[in-house]
Amino acid sequence: MHFKRRQIVLGLLATPLAASIPGLAFAAAKPAIHVAKTATCGCCHLWVEHLENEGFEVTAENMAIGQLSQFKTSHGITPDLASCHTGRIADYTVEGHVPAREIKRLIAEKPDAIGLTVPGMPLGSPGMDYGPKREPYEVLLIQKDGSTKVFAKYD
Repeated sequence: MHFKRRQIVLGLLATPLAASIPGLAFAAAKPAIHVAKTATCGCCHLWVEHLENEGFEVTAENMAIGQLSQFKTSHGITPDLASCHTGRIADYTVEGHVPAREIKRLIAEKPDAIGLTVPGMPLGSPGMDYGPKREPYEVLLIQKDGSTKVFAKYD
């Protein structure tokens, strides 16, 4: 019997073994992330596109700014950790322009934490990549007590 490479790979991804390997388990199913944002934010739309291009199933909800602020607060985001949009995935909060790679790592490692943030809107981060200018930034892991630690650095 002759199998095409794609059929073999897709078949392997559906096995229990694939579910036990973090990278393959991620590839087997599109993880769902819900993004709360304002209707007029262009960089929010670009971040959503970044996630979709990286294999996420994204639902986006437009909110009034006051409602969005409440959403952030109710999911552990304080003003010093805030950016323009907030995502929820697998009981984690993802605030701001966090690269998809770090969200995948968060889901694979499953730390006991609130989630991730890239405070502000650094140039060169996903959704804020306008031209060649880049600013160094850090992706912070938000601990359950509200403190943070560096999860990843981008230069």
